[in-house]
Amino acid sequence: MNDIKSEFLHGMSHVAATVNIVTTDGPAGRSGVTVSAMSSVSADTEKPTLLVCINDASSGVKPIIENGVFCVNILRDDQSFVSDTFAGRFKDKGEDKFNCAEWHILETGAPAITDGLVAFDCRLKKDVVIGTHHVFFGEVEKVSVGSAGSPLIYANRSYGTPFRLPSTALNQKRSGDNDPVRLSCLDSFAPYFLPAMMQTLDNDPTAPELDVIPGDQSQVLDALMVQDADLALIYDFAVPDNIQTERLVALRPYIVLPADHALARQDNIALEMLIDEPLVLMDAPVSGEYFLDVFEQLGLTPSIGMRTTSFELVRSMVANGAGYSILVTNPTPMVSYDGKPLISVPIADEIEPIHIALSNKSDKRLDASIEKVFGQIKQHFVKENASA
Repeated sequence: MNDIKSEFLHGMSHVAATVNIVTTDGPAGRSGVTVSAMSSVSADTEKPTLLVCINDASSGVKPIIENGVFCVNILRDDQSFVSDTFAGRFKDKGEDKFNCAEWHILETGAPAITDGLVAFDCRLKKDVVIGTHHVFFGEVEKVSVGSAGSPLIYANRSYGTPFRLPSTALNQKRSGDNDPVRLSCLDSFAPYFLPAMMQTLDNDPTAPELDVIPGDQSQVLDALMVQDADLALIYDFAVPDNIQTERLVALRPYIVLPADHALARQDNIALEMLIDEPLVLMDAPVSGEYFLDVFEQLGLTPSIGMRTTSFELVRSMVANGAGYSILVTNPTPMVSYDGKPLISVPIADEIEPIHIALSNKSDKRLDASIEKVFGQIKQHFVKENASA
């Protein structure tokens, strides 16, 4: 039985699910919990029905039962900090958890996140206990669709966001040298490196036309895998075996601090000096794994105060005193999106750098125009490194 349980849990870790905050309010008070087990049941009942599964040990179970209402809030992909808060990772309890977002009240009185993706406001129809979990069936009274965006998903024991595969991926491949060369590039460093590189290509009248597909590392690699991209600029960290990479430039991590931090004027800082302060983690695919690996290289465990996939949100949170961060792309000037000053400080410790790599699918033959762009991009980075 234990073996099949382990196999089941391992198998389910590969299943992608939206990340949801289930909230309630009423005679038993206001409560909320992070849930991934949520599903539509039927739209053909008297009122549409959905279900959520919540562990019996959760503090949210009793209030939902006694209040008889709950709201399922679907998070956007930039709201992982809300998930972490309601999962108890920041040690917030009870009412404190609700301070991480703005709320409004729908039909049942249960709180709905004001800027969430979608909120399903429900009355409890049925409670079925299976093993350690309550399966709550809710009749949907109101649906509130929020701002545009992509859902936050959880799969492979980490947060992510869905990537829409272009409709051309399966039926319109490159047919020859006259087609544009499609370059997929990480959006975290694209604004820093891509404009000058494209200017270099534009100055060559013989260069093929270039189409750019931005995305995070998983999206960029997906574009290569489905052959919607011919080449990719990625980080050379945790790259699949069937992707061929050539390193272009090494990026060394640095520490980001608010300008008034006590250590901001030092020439360099050992990460151990910051280990008790909250880390604002840049948690985009690969980036998050690399930054955590930096701490692991030093035998350190950071205190993560916030996770986000947004580069600019990391910088703004640090500038506003939420903690420190480590990044590899160093834009200038060092000012956050909301205009507050930041300081970048080299890490005193010896850290293995991460590299920007030019990549292609190893089993795909490169035609003449792709080979030309490949060579031009390499040449551009060689010149940039020589002049740096």
